[in-house]
Amino acid sequence: MINVHDPAHAYTPTALSVALVGMPGSGKSTVGRQLARQLALPFVDTDAELERELGMPIRVFFDTQGEAAFREHESRVLKRVCAQLVRTGGVMATGGGAVLSGENRDALHRHCQVFYLRATPEDLYRRLRHDRQRPLLQVADPQRRLRELYRQRDPLYRQVAHYTVETTRPSVSGLLQMILMQLELAGLVDPQQVPSSVGCDPPNS
Repeated sequence: MINVHDPAHAYTPTALSVALVGMPGSGKSTVGRQLARQLALPFVDTDAELERELGMPIRVFFDTQGEAAFREHESRVLKRVCAQLVRTGGVMATGGGAVLSGENRDALHRHCQVFYLRATPEDLYRRLRHDRQRPLLQVADPQRRLRELYRQRDPLYRQVAHYTVETTRPSVSGLLQMILMQLELAGLVDPQQVPSSVGCDPPNS
């Protein structure tokens, strides 16, 4: 199911720029790569860009420098990628906490078609219970932490998104097709770029 929050004219860049937002484990990177491939557009994962800029894994930076310093770097990278996509078009997968900044939300909403990949905390826990790389989940009770993060961030994801896509049941191929069909309805992609089925891997990021 996909919910439309804003009309297509809320999005003004001439090149097609798509941003995926959502909780850790909602499928942003997996879906984003497949979407970019289908549309023949560049793909950017802002977490990967951050790790290249920082010269270390995000978890290590979190542990040594703290979340506030990380968020500053994250905002700088996100704004740079937004500016790049306005010129060239592309698909961006954002970090789960990128929406905490009002400036980030404004940049995403203004420069990109934003899709919120929404998953329940219970679904996310099933996907992430063995993950040891996400710093905010390295706690005694990660399921409780996911619920807390969801309560905090879900309203922000909804605020920034033009569309919300429910990820609880569909496969990645189903999610991809829903996004492509919405872009087609908005007149932003050629109908020939929306196949009847798309084969992909399960969501994991």
